[in-house]
Amino acid sequence: MITRRSLLGTLAAGAATASGIALAGRAAGAPAPAAAPHGPARSAAGLPLNLVNNSGAYANSSVWIYVVGNDGTQQVRVTPDGELRPVALADNGPDGFTDYAIPLAASGTTTLRLPQMSGRIYTALGGKLKFKAVEDGNGKAALAYPAGWVAGDPNYDVLHDCAEFTYNSGGMYCNTTMVDMFSVPLAIKLSGAREQTTGTLKDGARARIFSDVKAAEGFDRLVIGDRRVIAPGHGLDSGLFAQHYFATALDEAWSAYAAKDLTVTTNAGTFTGRVRDGKLTFTGPQGLKGQGGAPTGTVSFDKPSTRDVLFCDGTLAAPNDGTLGPVAAILGAALNRSTLTSHATQPTTDPAAFYRQRLTNHYARAMHAATKDGKAYGFAFDDVAGFASYIEDGTPTELTLTLTPF
Repeated sequence: MITRRSLLGTLAAGAATASGIALAGRAAGAPAPAAAPHGPARSAAGLPLNLVNNSGAYANSSVWIYVVGNDGTQQVRVTPDGELRPVALADNGPDGFTDYAIPLAASGTTTLRLPQMSGRIYTALGGKLKFKAVEDGNGKAALAYPAGWVAGDPNYDVLHDCAEFTYNSGGMYCNTTMVDMFSVPLAIKLSGAREQTTGTLKDGARARIFSDVKAAEGFDRLVIGDRRVIAPGHGLDSGLFAQHYFATALDEAWSAYAAKDLTVTTNAGTFTGRVRDGKLTFTGPQGLKGQGGAPTGTVSFDKPSTRDVLFCDGTLAAPNDGTLGPVAAILGAALNRSTLTSHATQPTTDPAAFYRQRLTNHYARAMHAATKDGKAYGFAFDDVAGFASYIEDGTPTELTLTLTPF
């Protein structure tokens, strides 16, 4: 299954600009662009993408859509006319930014044709977004994406959010995401072999997300007025969230599993772990190759930092290797959901056990409590045990993105 961790593999993050804008570059090892930046446009004939504004707060004339991403060879965007064009430095206007905005129809549903690509569908309300075409580390044209969690970002004052997708010969894989921030209530419906919907908030839940996060101890500064709630990892980097928030919980977990086994079951089998010499070391099924090619399937983890937990990175980075990656993802999910110490068999699959401790990811808790199906992408490993706002279909016929009521 394609998860969010692999969903945008061709949108690997690159360096940030001086203003802190996240730069989306080609994935490591991806081929160079097949066309020059000024190459011909290609038809975006593909999957119908319906855009519906049910926000109740903004008229269609005050909503703009951006479809940007990567076609596997280069960074691209979809034009208002439904064409797929490569990102070009010449697209920057006199103000230094591109105008890739797709306006909604005057009323009713707006329908585009979504080509095969990986990317994001951004919604901007009340004002347009400023995407900047830049050179990546290989001298190729790339796109600096909005970073609403950075106070100096040119899009900081614009109400915006996004959904993510990969559409390829295998089907459509898509999700709503709160991994970086939450601002605009979005829902996606995917039609194909069956109809699936996710991301829909309960009535009045946007306001409850803001109030719930603000009320959680240590999370209050993540709420930026009525504009957005930023994820605690970005809050940590901005000085708005405690750098060592999970330190006590991490110490408790490492102490607990110095005295007893922790078992983690993945598609590759069951791994049994103990803390030895400060490392949580697992031995998996015989025959698996572990770190460094060890034949016993041994994988080990230094005690992560709070930042590692929130970003599901660093010590908890999850390579697509079938051994270390899946174990890291399950550990990261258990730490964010505060189930690691209390449940010696992972992954925990009962949501009633999640977020029960004082030191937990209250941001993710608020997101899950707000959705009708209980699913959300509050952190990058939220797909563990199937709790992410993610849907897929091998024979898709239509995708609908809806701005739902505020």
